[in-house]
Amino acid sequence: MRSPQSYVHSNVAGFVSLLEAAAKRADPPPAVVWASSSSVYGLNEGRPFSEAHRTDRPASLYAATKKAGEEIAHVYNHIYGLSLTGSASSPDILAGKHITVFEAAGGGEVARDFTFIGDVVEGCLAALDTAERSTGAGGGGAKSGPAQLRVYNLGNTSPVPVTKLAKKRVVRMPANGDVFFTHANVSLARRELGYRPATSLAAGLRKFVDWYVDYYGVRLPATAAAARPSLAKTKRAGGGGGGAAEDAAESSLSVSA
Repeated sequence: MRSPQSYVHSNVAGFVSLLEAAAKRADPPPAVVWASSSSVYGLNEGRPFSEAHRTDRPASLYAATKKAGEEIAHVYNHIYGLSLTGSASSPDILAGKHITVFEAAGGGEVARDFTFIGDVVEGCLAALDTAERSTGAGGGGAKSGPAQLRVYNLGNTSPVPVTKLAKKRVVRMPANGDVFFTHANVSLARRELGYRPATSLAAGLRKFVDWYVDYYGVRLPATAAAARPSLAKTKRAGGGGGGAAEDAAESSLSVSA
């Protein structure tokens, strides 16, 4: 493992700092939506991953710290009445000039439920819109009653073998240290949040490239520029501006590590 303390610093100590501020410094305490990870399902063999599946067998330290965050959230919900919603999502990112593609031991398949960031944001905003008020008093005072505590899977429900993405450099995954497969069951989020991922991996990559080119002012060759579709339909999902997210932030806290 490389830099194990960085996971603990961000996902455990950082999350505790946020919950401390929400419970003891805000008046009234806000509802909190935070990002967990599909990695918490660890060695669970059930597919697709369901919120009812076991999450006590992490395959990596990263997953263990994310699972610790879920348990810490329960503590602050129980003691201080914080309204908390966690999302177990996997918005995997492809970036960089050289892509390393992993295959499982024995040449087995490695697949990921790649989820477009715009779909994850929609799910998080839906969680904010349906969040109940925290029941604790400002300054860490006693709670007036039980507070809402929820966890939802936010995924794309369509695992893609990573070997189909690129074949720049194929590396055999170690037997321990990560899961070979992610696949989210989003039926609970669909039923309670109205969550419906609508962006395929191919469409999401196109939207991301369009956003990246415009945001960073990348100059493309004339032939490539002429082939680009209009960005008008991709601004909202691709990351242009704040809008609803900024409005929600006024009354709620959100953290992603």
